[in-house]
Amino acid sequence: MADHGVSVPDDVRESILRILGDSAWLDALPATVAGLCEKWGLTLDGPAMSGGTHSYAAPVRRLADGGKAVLKVTVADEENAAEPSALRCYDGDGAVRLHEFDPASAALLIERAEPGNPLVDETDRLGAVEVAAGLLRRLWRVPGEPPTGFPAFPAVSGLIEGWSRTFPARGTAPGGEAVAGKLVARGVELLAAHAVPDGPVGLVNRDAHLGNFLAAGREPWLLIDPKPLLGERAFDAGYLIARQVADRPETPFAWEIVTRVADGLGVDRGRACGWAFIRAVDTALWMSTSGAADHWFAKAFLAAAETLYPLIKD
Repeated sequence: MADHGVSVPDDVRESILRILGDSAWLDALPATVAGLCEKWGLTLDGPAMSGGTHSYAAPVRRLADGGKAVLKVTVADEENAAEPSALRCYDGDGAVRLHEFDPASAALLIERAEPGNPLVDETDRLGAVEVAAGLLRRLWRVPGEPPTGFPAFPAVSGLIEGWSRTFPARGTAPGGEAVAGKLVARGVELLAAHAVPDGPVGLVNRDAHLGNFLAAGREPWLLIDPKPLLGERAFDAGYLIARQVADRPETPFAWEIVTRVADGLGVDRGRACGWAFIRAVDTALWMSTSGAADHWFAKAFLAAAETLYPLIKD
């Protein structure tokens, strides 16, 4: 079986080696891709895409009609395993369409968003945030049970249970002390306050950032790479706000972001700010206790938590 010219970008290769600890998955990838191309009638249509951390993604064409798509072979984990279930549920409404899913290889054949420019490249950052919030509002829905072979959706309640244990533990672990005790303590309080959902539970996204919205022809912008959970609407605000404040940790800007995201989602501003603070603290703690306390990303989210702290309402 031909390897179809499979070449993995260096950044993707390094990330997967770091995650898995060995090269077995990468060594098997050419045969995996060849098998999927044969099964789904595809041919590779250009080099694989860089920037991914848990997957090989490459443009392909359908042999039957020349239609464009993306073949994505995933290193499945607790965050991304239910991606095909979410895309199937969205059915192209604000997100790229799922054409095929192979549970055995955790591979997806998805719509190719073209021209594919990410929303994060827009010069009007506040406008971009409003676009993202509007799309996330559309994407929230109460899903049915995924069909056989499709992974079940994890729940935000499970994240809260885990974070309630790890926040105090990481806050006192080596590296974790870089995150001020007041921030960790406030995070634990907010986790308790957010344990009961504010409204109905539906499909939300754990990794909602502007790089995951691409310009497309079918719609101006489409979501890619969902990391779905079942939770309240305001959860979608958390990472979207925290990521923006991490880039610009200034109080007036932070509140403007909170306001635009919360209003775009149609949720309470205080609730949205609380989720943003939780996500900022979680990211800073995770980075710091992973030996990366001095990494710019850890410092940025620590600054975001400090900036959001006085904005939280009891």
